[in-house]
Amino acid sequence: MDLFNLTGRTALVTGSSMGIGFALARGLAQAGARVVLNARNADRLAEAAKTLRDEGAQVDTLVFDVTDAESVRKAVDDYDAQHPIDILVNNAGMQHRGPLEDFEVEAFDRLMRTNVNSAFYVSQAAGRHMIERGQGRIINIASVQTALARPGIAPYTASKGAIANLTKGMATDWAKHGLNCNAIAPGYFDTPLNAALVADPDFSAWLEKRTPAGRWGRVEELVGACIFLSSPASSFVNGQTIFVDGGITASL
Repeated sequence: MDLFNLTGRTALVTGSSMGIGFALARGLAQAGARVVLNARNADRLAEAAKTLRDEGAQVDTLVFDVTDAESVRKAVDDYDAQHPIDILVNNAGMQHRGPLEDFEVEAFDRLMRTNVNSAFYVSQAAGRHMIERGQGRIINIASVQTALARPGIAPYTASKGAIANLTKGMATDWAKHGLNCNAIAPGYFDTPLNAALVADPDFSAWLEKRTPAGRWGRVEELVGACIFLSSPASSFVNGQTIFVDGGITASL
């Protein structure tokens, strides 16, 4: 369907050498987009790119640290001059668990830089070019913790709440320039970031009871929402956070 066709579009996905970012990049490529993988680890990035190229995807790579504003600006500016970036997925993120009363200040600052500052840096760098062209899609990866909290991850919860409101702010400022800025909030997915929880049988049992769908999510189940928000099908959707969570935020 043409509504979901991304042929001729270029999509930059941050933090895309593995996990959710890699799955989203693969899905965007399958919908026809040229994908630009980003990470700090060049070797891991090259391996991810080779996997997608072997599947027939058009793939480029950009090695830069999303928490370094100057590196972000230079990388995005240089690449956009060759291949205009139509779609940006801000996926890079981290988790750090610990009791709030003992949470280290350095860990808090690092988490906020990685989860919030990076989305601002990359969106601003790419957004300036999108504004010049009068169109663009920005998709921020939020979390079920955008709406809910659990013990031991208060700073992470704060960062993902910030992502939802940053998304609203982006839409409010940039919709008039032809940009669509939205967020996807995954529930509990089996990813490297959640490896400790997946390996905990007690937590998995609790999650299966707590989630109406009765299971962990699979990263491939996020692809449809990403393609929708990247495509003409969502032309009048702006400032929204779409929860893909098996129903966990819908039930007590």
